[in-house]
Amino acid sequence: MVTKTDFTTAEWQQVVAGMFLAGVAVSAADPSGLWGMLKESFASGRTLLEAKSTAADNALVKAIVADLETSEGRSTAQTFVKQTLQGASANELKQRAVDAVRRAADLVEQKAPLEATAYKGWLLKIASSVAEASKEGGFLGFGGMQVSDAERATLADLTAGLQAKV
Repeated sequence: MVTKTDFTTAEWQQVVAGMFLAGVAVSAADPSGLWGMLKESFASGRTLLEAKSTAADNALVKAIVADLETSEGRSTAQTFVKQTLQGASANELKQRAVDAVRRAADLVEQKAPLEATAYKGWLLKIASSVAEASKEGGFLGFGGMQVSDAERATLADLTAGLQAKV
């Protein structure tokens, strides 16, 4: 059973931040404006809450959720996300987030191979939830697509990078 102590402090920050960066990658692919951004943020949080009740089978996800329940854990993850994205142009945000998610998954693959499939699946679930949270395009909530082409492409990039099937 893998725990936080199986990782260095820097590695753990990266693994925990992966869940935030999976959502950021999709949001950055096709920004949805203020209302859409709020919906996408809530979708990421909702997936985290769901993981709290369903993570009993996965020690790593359970440890991440427990860490994010503390102010120190949230602060550490937020700091890692800020450092990862700092100085990125609007065009670079998505790629930096996708690359960071891949690195986090690679790290889990190396340190906790038995937990890696579930971790990668969780990251993809977060990204998918964010993509589906707000319609893209349209006007005042009418029309538009549930998942834009740019978001689909980002989900495909994440899936390929994580070598997982959606």
